[in-house]
Amino acid sequence: MSTAKNVLFIMCDQLRYDYLSCAGHPSLATPNIDRLAARGVRFSNCYVQSTVCGPSRMSAYTGRYMRSHGSTQNGIPLRVGEPTIGDHLREIGVRSALIGKTHMVADQEGMQRLGIDPASIIGVHVAQCGFEPYERDDGLHPSTEYDPDPAYDRYLRDLGFDADNPWEHFANSSEGDDGEDFNGWLLTHADKAARIPEEHSETPYMTRRAMRFIEEAEAKGERWCAHLSYIKPHWPYIVPAPYHALYGAADVKPPVRSEAERIDPHPVLAAFQAERYSVNFSRDEVREKVIPAYMGLIKQIDDQMGVLFDFLERRGLFENTLIVFTSDHGDYLGDHWLGEKYMFHDVSVKVPMIVYDPSPKADATRGTVRDELVEMIDMAPTFLDFLGGEARPHILEGRSLLPLLRGSSDRPWRSFAVSEYDYAGDRARLALDLPVTDCRLFMITDGHYKLVTGPQVPPMLFDLASDPDELTDRGRDPAMAGVIERLEAALTDWLQKPANRITVPDRWVTAADEKFPRFDPLIEQGVLIGYWDEAELAAQHAARDAWLAERRGQ
Repeated sequence: MSTAKNVLFIMCDQLRYDYLSCAGHPSLATPNIDRLAARGVRFSNCYVQSTVCGPSRMSAYTGRYMRSHGSTQNGIPLRVGEPTIGDHLREIGVRSALIGKTHMVADQEGMQRLGIDPASIIGVHVAQCGFEPYERDDGLHPSTEYDPDPAYDRYLRDLGFDADNPWEHFANSSEGDDGEDFNGWLLTHADKAARIPEEHSETPYMTRRAMRFIEEAEAKGERWCAHLSYIKPHWPYIVPAPYHALYGAADVKPPVRSEAERIDPHPVLAAFQAERYSVNFSRDEVREKVIPAYMGLIKQIDDQMGVLFDFLERRGLFENTLIVFTSDHGDYLGDHWLGEKYMFHDVSVKVPMIVYDPSPKADATRGTVRDELVEMIDMAPTFLDFLGGEARPHILEGRSLLPLLRGSSDRPWRSFAVSEYDYAGDRARLALDLPVTDCRLFMITDGHYKLVTGPQVPPMLFDLASDPDELTDRGRDPAMAGVIERLEAALTDWLQKPANRITVPDRWVTAADEKFPRFDPLIEQGVLIGYWDEAELAAQHAARDAWLAERRGQ
């Protein structure tokens, strides 16, 4: 058994924070994920930095807010030069591999401008968030040029599941008694079993690929960071037998919504409530078909966590591997008269976050729940800290969670969590008749109140303490003016401090601090600014010489 430290970074797609039994779901049992929570820490207030896949993941991989890394929406490239987890860990000798989804779009124009060959080692790393793409699969492969011919399709064809699009035909569609095709993209078919045998569906397949990577890395004696990134329970909402039949309408929690939310709602909220996915998810018959499938997909993930954790146990890897289980954002599922995930209610912007730290220093916190405001950008600094890398606060805007995991935090934790959404590419921009540059929303929460604001739209405000379901928008309540002003001031302060100086650390900036009180450091470089005569310059040289003599005598 290797004693070198490793990281296993497990991310689901569109998994709500409250759809785990350890988080209180009344009928969805997730014993294997619960087992990890019992061995680690469950953070009850983890916020993603954007409520859509691409920007949320880019924040996770860079450890930086969306306003800093610039990938503001799905399809917008992460610019060349943005350092990522893979880059930071490669510098300390850790092999970082992607198994599954990133939703990254490479900056092909930037690579061409810099003369980077996309097929080169550097080009591959730049195009894959710094990861080695052991098997990248962003999980959506319709019968178009959207993302054709994944390795998973070849796997299915090798098993005899041959079709023009095996991913769509077998893994994400069902078959009627007379052989008819039931397209899994359509919500009405969510209650049917996918054609694919369960063992060959996407979740078990990607679990096996992750275990294969770990076996190979261990055989080579490599330190590793494995990013196992599942596409599910993201749509298409369809799951193979027996998971399609494990849950029914009786297991569907009542929607969290009120009629008041549709009476004079916030204009951006109203625009998203009018989208097709929201209109359909507001219908009870849709929720009663789709949510049992969503739960079945989660149950399948939990079963695969059992397979994966048993594998790690057999290899002794729980002794030296930091394990994270999380999601890139949630899913409204009809709550607040919404589908998808684009606004900032907790069911969308808050995600499960379970972290297992193998260090004996973490023994005192095992099985606990912590309510500090944690952000997805905390992953990169946590991994770097655990694996022995040097802290990089001038680049990484998140904070290492190790002090919280080990009960040793000696400085105040963050006071606010922030998330962003760029809705310029949504129909909401047309509904509100706004320019592209004004279609930005910002969420800031201190754990008690949550403010959502943006250019040319009124604020939304929720009192999470008295209204945890976020049913009453108090953004236009005069009694809340002071709270809004305080949160807006905090947001303005945050906006004024982007981490843009990423080429040099703070110590480069502060290197001359101890010299300034004694002499002008520029004289060491022969740069003489503002001096009147030789005597004034000579005094500075004498002060420098005295300082140097004192240092030699220490």
